[in-house]
Amino acid sequence: MNDDQLLRYSRHILLDEIGIEGQERILASHVLIIGAGGLGSPAALYLGAAGIGRLTVVDDDAVDLTNLQRQIAHTVGRVGQSKADSLAAAVAGINPDVRFHAVHARADDASLDRLVPHADIVLDCSDNFATRQRVNAACVRHRRPLVAGAALRFDAQLAVFDPRDDASPCYACLFPPQEDFEETRCAVLGVLGPLVGIVGAMQAAEALKLAAGVGQPLTGRLLMIDGRSMDITTLRTTRDAHCIVCAARH
Repeated sequence: MNDDQLLRYSRHILLDEIGIEGQERILASHVLIIGAGGLGSPAALYLGAAGIGRLTVVDDDAVDLTNLQRQIAHTVGRVGQSKADSLAAAVAGINPDVRFHAVHARADDASLDRLVPHADIVLDCSDNFATRQRVNAACVRHRRPLVAGAALRFDAQLAVFDPRDDASPCYACLFPPQEDFEETRCAVLGVLGPLVGIVGAMQAAEALKLAAGVGQPLTGRLLMIDGRSMDITTLRTTRDAHCIVCAARH
């Protein structure tokens, strides 16, 4: 690290658990974020500020006025612009040293199989069940840790799924893709704006812990937030030996 980096990241370096070596691991890490909206905005901003070396963000949508209630990386002046490009500008405004790759596409199997192997950590900041299943399956195939978050109305959840750990479940162990699932989105039911900020920031924190190799990630646990009361519940989760996505790797 140069002198400017030592000064910029000094508050991380002061942490005994991170120090210079941990910050160097953060600087060398590559995070793939699926979605540049309510969750992806705060996650990318915090990861960029923390010095993640490379950020790849996948999103095929454009900034809309209705996004600005919660998607804090975007601005009125960037309405109509690609969300991925808007997020790139926001991150560059905080930390121009971050190498940012904007992918203007929907996350499908082919694109995920191109992108996931090159990432160290994947953040699922998408807003629909089908994409979450595709991202999870790609992370299982390529053995990449997945930090998955979701928020709707006043409720949110967060978990880490790590295929490198034989005891870790995958997303499909908890939410089987073959089960009937009624898709609900915030465009229909709404969402408390700061709640997605809380979850996105927590996703960034989990990614930084994984990158630096510190702390205890949420692997094997599902954290649930009730925004009405701010009650936080953590459930232990186990791998499904018959999971149609990850059972084969065992």
